Amino acid sequence: MREEVPIQLLAVDDDPHCLNLIQEALAQDGLEILTTTSPEAGLEMIRRRHPQIVLLDLMMPHMHGFELLERIVESDAATDVILMTAHHSIESAVEAIRKGAADYLTKPLDLDRLRQKMRELIVTAGERQRALQLDRQMLETLQFEGIIGRSPLMLEVFDRIRRVAPHFRTVLITGATGTGKELVARALHRRSPAGSQTFAVCNCSAVVETIFESELFGYVKGAFTGAVQDKVGLFEYAHRGTLLLDEIGDMPLLTQAKLLRVLQSQEIQRVGSPAVRSVDVRVVAATHRDLRALVSTRQFRDDLFYRLSMVEIHLPSLAERKEDLPLLERHFVERFAVQYRKPVRGLTRRAQALLARYSWPGNVRELENALGNACMMALGDLIDVADLPERIRKSSGDEPAADEVLLPLEELDRRHTLRVLDSVKGNKTRAAEILGISRATLYRLIEPAAAREPQEVLSHVSSEPRL
Repeated sequence: MREEVPIQLLAVDDDPHCLNLIQEALAQDGLEILTTTSPEAGLEMIRRRHPQIVLLDLMMPHMHGFELLERIVESDAATDVILMTAHHSIESAVEAIRKGAADYLTKPLDLDRLRQKMRELIVTAGERQRALQLDRQMLETLQFEGIIGRSPLMLEVFDRIRRVAPHFRTVLITGATGTGKELVARALHRRSPAGSQTFAVCNCSAVVETIFESELFGYVKGAFTGAVQDKVGLFEYAHRGTLLLDEIGDMPLLTQAKLLRVLQSQEIQRVGSPAVRSVDVRVVAATHRDLRALVSTRQFRDDLFYRLSMVEIHLPSLAERKEDLPLLERHFVERFAVQYRKPVRGLTRRAQALLARYSWPGNVRELENALGNACMMALGDLIDVADLPERIRKSSGDEPAADEVLLPLEELDRRHTLRVLDSVKGNKTRAAEILGISRATLYRLIEPAAAREPQEVLSHVSSEPRL
């Protein structure tokens, strides 16, 4: 059982007496209290230590509390920030909430209210901490032969692999580019009776048509100009093992006919030799193309298609299994952090939200490349939006409707928030996590402007639990 790390609270106030009061009032086991009288030093501690909770004085020399609040939210929107001020006004309270503060307290501090608020935030921070530990455990648990997924579509793929692997002779794997077809082929091989034997790969889209037969079946010395010695083809090389024919939709028709004969007889002839050689090979064919459409246009043999597709495993696109994104993100970040020897430990909430909105036309391979790039670019221990590739930063998910182009920014925010809420079936906590905002901010965004009054916003702040 992993030992729980203490919750960190940072208090930033130019009044040392106030900092001493906070330390005495909140001292308890499981809470580490950090203090500073300098906003610049406070910002540096936030970037280095990532405290879960920040108590922040509104009026300080050199840097206004609102400016520091904006920088904290920009650094990590998951941090709960409570502003403190002796100059209370409804306007400043509303502005604090709009800028991302979790609450707003007046000075002199009401210690009972401060302790109550801290209890709520400590409980929430502890829940987040345990959720991160569960994520790590889930990443270790929810891997099947090196394939990561917990979505229903991927669990169905895992189940088909388990059932098919002990028995298959031919399997067809379909799915868009970057969905992991070779990983599935290797999983089928490892779980088959031939799992300890050779696994060979032929990329059909990379083989020149004139040498296809030689690549698959081999040749003998003197079969053609340049054949100075015998060569073993991939079928012989994979004898008693498995051969992956990747992108089989690009295989020439003449080679398709010869492949069909080999699948039926389990016998091959090297180019230039009349001798027949028996082979025992399991064949996995993979393609991102629609073979049925190619059959209808006579670009792929129907008899070969039916032979290969006796068992078909279809891989979903990443857009169809976005619930797997957090696991995949953690897996790739941890892998690249080790590979590049960098202290990157995750992504900011807003970076996660941006990745969740992106359409991922290149699927898991594109996600892997994007996070590899981001790990190289990251200066701190968290990947932020600025570290992600430009094509992802510029993508805003769904294109705005024509009637949204001239809407006020506040109404656009409200509409997007409502869409996210609808996508998570009204779960406000989950919606706030995706958007990288507090629940108080979420409530403000979803209310029509005419229905909001400053006092109502403040009532949300004091009554709603924080993320």
